[in-house]
Amino acid sequence: MSTQIDRVVAQLRDMILSGELLPGERIVELQFTERLGASRTPLRLALVELEREGILERLPSRGFKVRSFSITDIVDALEVRGALEALATRLLLQKGVTCSFIDQLGKTIDAGRRLIEPTVLDSSAEIDAMAWAEVNGRFHATLLEGAANRALSDAIERNNRAPFVGPNSVILPAVPTTIQTSRLVRAQHDHEDIFAAILRKEHSRAEALILEHAYRSKENKIRLIEEIQKDKAPTTQYGPLLTQEQATT
Repeated sequence: MSTQIDRVVAQLRDMILSGELLPGERIVELQFTERLGASRTPLRLALVELEREGILERLPSRGFKVRSFSITDIVDALEVRGALEALATRLLLQKGVTCSFIDQLGKTIDAGRRLIEPTVLDSSAEIDAMAWAEVNGRFHATLLEGAANRALSDAIERNNRAPFVGPNSVILPAVPTTIQTSRLVRAQHDHEDIFAAILRKEHSRAEALILEHAYRSKENKIRLIEEIQKDKAPTTQYGPLLTQEQATT
């Protein structure tokens, strides 16, 4: 089931990023089960996942529609997320980390290692994208909980509503590649470096590593979005992420 959901999520995401599905367009369940060759349960779960990523919006009358957004919106929000998470790391170290915090963060590190373990023996091995998204989300949520600052938590929650910005959002193409897998492996290594700096109470290093991690995440996400647009963009219209400024240059 997980593989089916991943496939449908990737297919729908590609259709949105390429402009095949336009902002405001409604996703009619029956039409898309036939269009994607998927049963209703994987489609419904895929729609919920894309709502969580911020590229679909749930309608009051049931169903979903495509949200309108631009690459600039995503870049701005990803930069803000990096700055806020760096602040969270600084605050949690200033307040002092607890044994419970170390235990919880360590569990996310272990879970991440188990997910990327197959790539140690086979660099072309695929990683369960949705499982990684869940582990990645828990890692970043644990950092935020450690800061114990409600205003900061509220600010990050609002910011992460932007498409592809939250740590639970992992962009993979419909056909996974070794390149994308290697990006997830690098993200896991980043997590391990951040965890080690926190254990050693290296305030400045931990904060710097978070900022580097956020910058790398931003570059990877934008690059992949642009690759998807380039490969699949229609020749007669601009995709939803293509701004008017980009369209005229």
